[in-house]
Amino acid sequence: MPPSAAPDGDSTKVWVRRILREVLAGREDPEGFFALCLSVLGHQETRSQYPSHIEPLRAANSSMHSVLTSIYKEYFSKTEDDELELALALSLVEMKDYELSAPIHEPQLKQPGGRRNESGSVWPTSEFQTQRRSPIQPAEADSGTRNNSPQTGPSPKVCSPRTAVEPEHNADAWTPGKARSASCHQVMEAGDVDQSEKPKHPKKRRQRRKCAAQQVVGLPRAPSAAAPVLLWFRRDLRLSDNPALVSALKVGAPVIPIFIWSPEEEEGPGVTVAMGGACKYWLHQALSCLCSSLENIGSHLVFLKSETQGSEGGASLRALQGLAKATGARTVVANALYEPWLKGRDDAVAAALQKSGVECEMFHSYCLRDPYSVSTEGVGLRGIGSVSHFMSCCRQNPGAALGAPLDPPTTLPVPAHWPPGVSLETLGLARMPKRKDGTTIDWAANIRKSWDFSEGGAHARLEAFLHDGVYRYEKESGRADAPNTSCVSPYLHFGQLSPRWLLWDAKGARCRPPKFQRKLAWRDLAYWQLTLFPDLPWESLRPPYKALRCSTDRRHLEAWQRGRTGYPLVDAAMRQLWLTGWMNNYMRHVVASFLIAYLHLPWQEGYRWFQDTLVDADVAIDAMMWQNGGMCGLDHWNFVMHPVDAAMTCDPCGHYVRKWCPELSGLPDELIHKPWRCPTSLLRRAGVAFGQTYPERIVTDLEERRSQSLQDVALVRKEFGQYVDKRSGCDLVPLPPRLVSEALGSSHLDGGVATGGKQFLLPVITRMEFKHQQEDPDADAASNPYNAVLKGYVSRKRDETIAFLNERDFTASVMHEGAQRRERMESDQRRLEGLPRGPAPRGRVRRTPTAKDRFSVVPGGAVASLR
Repeated sequence: MPPSAAPDGDSTKVWVRRILREVLAGREDPEGFFALCLSVLGHQETRSQYPSHIEPLRAANSSMHSVLTSIYKEYFSKTEDDELELALALSLVEMKDYELSAPIHEPQLKQPGGRRNESGSVWPTSEFQTQRRSPIQPAEADSGTRNNSPQTGPSPKVCSPRTAVEPEHNADAWTPGKARSASCHQVMEAGDVDQSEKPKHPKKRRQRRKCAAQQVVGLPRAPSAAAPVLLWFRRDLRLSDNPALVSALKVGAPVIPIFIWSPEEEEGPGVTVAMGGACKYWLHQALSCLCSSLENIGSHLVFLKSETQGSEGGASLRALQGLAKATGARTVVANALYEPWLKGRDDAVAAALQKSGVECEMFHSYCLRDPYSVSTEGVGLRGIGSVSHFMSCCRQNPGAALGAPLDPPTTLPVPAHWPPGVSLETLGLARMPKRKDGTTIDWAANIRKSWDFSEGGAHARLEAFLHDGVYRYEKESGRADAPNTSCVSPYLHFGQLSPRWLLWDAKGARCRPPKFQRKLAWRDLAYWQLTLFPDLPWESLRPPYKALRCSTDRRHLEAWQRGRTGYPLVDAAMRQLWLTGWMNNYMRHVVASFLIAYLHLPWQEGYRWFQDTLVDADVAIDAMMWQNGGMCGLDHWNFVMHPVDAAMTCDPCGHYVRKWCPELSGLPDELIHKPWRCPTSLLRRAGVAFGQTYPERIVTDLEERRSQSLQDVALVRKEFGQYVDKRSGCDLVPLPPRLVSEALGSSHLDGGVATGGKQFLLPVITRMEFKHQQEDPDADAASNPYNAVLKGYVSRKRDETIAFLNERDFTASVMHEGAQRRERMESDQRRLEGLPRGPAPRGRVRRTPTAKDRFSVVPGGAVASLR
């Protein structure tokens, strides 16, 4: 029904029901529905009839009814006296401005474009009055479509009380809520300008928008003297799917976004290196992008810096108390952080603010599951440390429903007066060192070129991955020479992309690799372990491994850090890390194995370097993975990456090495990962000179050093026999009090908990080669049947078979595929009917002419048919 005239009688109910159906179906927003009622029915009829129109929803959909009612009450909350007083004040302002330019002999002030209210007072046609009439549409003072009443002369300009006018959205703005807000704007303009046009609605929305109708988006309003809300940004530097931001809007008061930089509070009690150089630089850029996003919706971010701690709660508490006193704020909202020292800080802040009459609310958003809510009840403790055990705990003890992602607001209500703050540069996050001659060392130049630090960049990178790389992720995520990973980890760490939004997008993709979604479970597992073991970043969880003999050769450590080990794959990865602040998960395993298993350096050195150089450096994730790689975490890596053999999997043709080690680009594919085996003439032609253009290998006896590492582990396990389970050979780990209480309450009956003195010791996952090495501590790694060193592979058996057949004859390949399919169908049919297995296929298997591993075999019959 076109909004050319307000419906009458029964037609009003029909029209309202039809639009309400659109709202319930998610094709229209509550704000848009209320705006249509104002536009079509008018101010008075909406005020009198709107509650009765939405009354049927009270029983059918109470949540939607409450949302629509809150919008109605918020719009009509001001009394007529308040509106009249405001209008008269604005009229006086206009009169003064007009008298300055009008002739003195003019007896009466005329109001061009003005109209009279019922009491006879003149109501000027101004930007503010237009905004009051359409509270869901941002003010557009310069838009010609907003001047709806006929003008007989130039209208005197009235200064809006707003401190900032919301600019129009950019045409290519990333915000997912743009389509919805733009649709709402079109509907309002159609109702104000041309009453004959139908309201326009978005043609298509993502599935998660089904719940968007129950979400609150910002309603633009003039600056208010009401007590504002302090929105405390930390590692949630985004507008979309931000529960704290939505909660601040629900208060219905001005919102003051703030960011407090207190470096001492970020660091834990030990050596955490929570904010390294790369992380600080990313944080600087992300805050700059967040400032731009807030300015686009008419607000801005207030920066505060404090580097000293004093009373309980520290610098952040004093900053919040000062802001509350200066602005009169009675509410502080933020998204929770889960590092134990930060949670303790937040609890102290909330308690202190509560005593002074300021409410402080924390919302869960940083992880999919609140780590403090995870319980082992009903699951037990066997297998703790693995992601499978963690997911079983989450399924057995489910928390609150995940819910749908929240859309970003279109505007933020602003206060009448902004509190003072400092500039972003004053925080010193992106400060570059200087040389003796005064020039700046711009070490972040390549990081700047490699990343888009904005929230839009996060969504763009995720969308690009879900349209391409996700289809290769399951089998090819380890490839370093191809973009098969999402690269969204830094955005997740700084909260520019929420894990809930990522999960919804991943589930909505055509290809749904469980391996990719499982990464979010690993992330939650890391934070759960950090809550259980607050000293995870610096203290080995398995007591025997604290006494493990480690190398103190600083030259080896520096060569590893700078990418000058002489092993091309390791060097390429470490150079990529230094230049871009990132490397994929497979390469992190490669360089960690080299540092620990071959250089015998302590895992803490690798952890600290990663924390300083990774743009996605996360205390919980890095500490958990380095502990597991260092053989002393709750879990053991069941593999060790060989610095040469691993290249067969991640860089078989050497493209990755050529990119980051260009001095080796002239070497052939077969030798680029082991240049020391190249003939001298080939090295000369390629321009490679060891010790000059490319470093010599810092260690040459890889097998011997690997065997020495195993023997050292066997030695400490034998020395600390009280921490080795005699029955299973597994390591025993002392349990924290939280897990002890759970074990005594429900899981102590499974026999998985043993007592050792006053400690509760739990057998944890232990690498099989360690158990076998315990029997013969002096044996070398090659004789260990459970040797964990991975041999790289290019492809699996089927891929090798098809590749070989494709080289000989495409037709034979198709025939072979068809024959295998028929054999499988016949075998399945026989099994279903209970018949014995059929005769074996004719012909014998043989290896391919270029076979390098046991997977490269092809059926003999297929090969014989090609002769």
